[in-house]
Amino acid sequence: MRGNAFEMPPASFTMGASWVTLTLSMCLFTIILFLAVRRGKFLYALRKVPYPPAAFPIIGNAYELCCSPEQAFKKMINWGKELGDMYLIWVGMRPFIFLYKAEAVQPLLSSSVHIDKSLEYEYLQPWLGSGLLTSTGEKWHSRRKLLTPTFHSGLLEVYFQTAIREAGILISCLRKEVGKSFDISPYVKRATLDIICDSSMGCHINAQTDLKNEYVQAVDTLASISQRRFLNVWMSFDPIFKLTRWGKNHERALRVVHGFVDKIIAGRKGQWQAKDKRNAEERVTKYQTLLDLLLDLSQNGDALTDEDIRNEVNTFMFAGHDTTATSVSWILYALGRHPEYQEKILDEYYNVAGTNELECDMLNKLTWLTACIKESWRVYPVAPLIGRQIYKPINISGHDIPIGSTLLVNLFLLHRDPRYFPDPDSYRPERFLPDGPKYPPFAFIPFSAGSRNCIGWRYATMIVKVVIIFVLRNFHVESLDNENELRFTSELVLHNANGLRLKITPREPKIVA
Repeated sequence: MRGNAFEMPPASFTMGASWVTLTLSMCLFTIILFLAVRRGKFLYALRKVPYPPAAFPIIGNAYELCCSPEQAFKKMINWGKELGDMYLIWVGMRPFIFLYKAEAVQPLLSSSVHIDKSLEYEYLQPWLGSGLLTSTGEKWHSRRKLLTPTFHSGLLEVYFQTAIREAGILISCLRKEVGKSFDISPYVKRATLDIICDSSMGCHINAQTDLKNEYVQAVDTLASISQRRFLNVWMSFDPIFKLTRWGKNHERALRVVHGFVDKIIAGRKGQWQAKDKRNAEERVTKYQTLLDLLLDLSQNGDALTDEDIRNEVNTFMFAGHDTTATSVSWILYALGRHPEYQEKILDEYYNVAGTNELECDMLNKLTWLTACIKESWRVYPVAPLIGRQIYKPINISGHDIPIGSTLLVNLFLLHRDPRYFPDPDSYRPERFLPDGPKYPPFAFIPFSAGSRNCIGWRYATMIVKVVIIFVLRNFHVESLDNENELRFTSELVLHNANGLRLKITPREPKIVA
């Protein structure tokens, strides 16, 4: 019937629509089949890697990690003891493969290909951008090359003077705690923040004396929240995170930190532009903070924007102050549990220094101090987990690890391998004396290893030694918690859930003959 709105379409149209539907269906089926085959190959490659038996479909072991950081870390350690030389846990559809034997760690960390941090480091992007810690590929290689001069021996001597000054302030702050039980961590964290802020930006924020400093509080907030997200499955989703109290506090802290650093950069750029080339070159040869170096590079043709400079300064601040403070805190805890080593360190120190003030070149002569520090790094690794995202296949201990896996080196277990460290839970600095045993590569890696090891490890070691010497010269240290009372938590750094409680008493001045 002409003009009938319900007139049936012609047969040719129906047949055409059917072919379109069939074609689309076939394409969809092909895609699903392709994804299923690829997923099957992925699972097949990991079939021989042991994992906790309680993994569920889809969610894997994620529900087992919905607990306190302390419980999660304890589970990771127990799984390592129960499941052999390596294991994996499923968090949703993602496999996290834990390595803790030197033979398994070496091919990963010695590789020049597998240098990408795990996806969790994206939580640091709003704060650190694509700085040295979070960048990958060619950008990381070029930045690493650019920043290496920041830690040459001449500048370390300058940084040493800053460490001496701030260590003295730390001692003054600690005097009010004499005879009391207190947590050493906040004191050391503020000291290292002052040291590294001066080294990176050339400014004094007085974190040790100005406890309400807005920048100091914001840095602490960002570090704490960013680290907590590493183990909180639900906070890994940005839409959820931004709705939480954590997310709102994170945004406020970001505004404070970025605003502060941007102001410092603008002021320092103005100083540079106001000086002629001769004066600038003279100042650079005498003293150069990280910010000075970056501004110098940007003026000499390297394409560094203000945002690039801010990212590197923030990275230096974050990666430097928290890890160094954690290192000092654990070392003082270990020495407080084993006071006999305090005396060995001081006897050697006064033998080297006599009545002279501490100088930078003395630090390498203090073998007992070095041994005690290294043994603390072994027993209480500052950064207990090192994460790498796999974008090209790699063979680990006979297992072909497929693309899309996340590998995690567990230093807490690696450093307690009884093959190389007999009685591994005991604190025995003799292991690291010059005439002590030699360890195979990758059995002891406190600053990671390979091309992506810690760029500032000499700088951090210098700060640690200065602070430890200052504390021991002034106080006898006693740790109030036994080793079996420790409640380890692993974020980006190793914490004790109850803090590290010490008691300090003044030392009598040493009389040197």
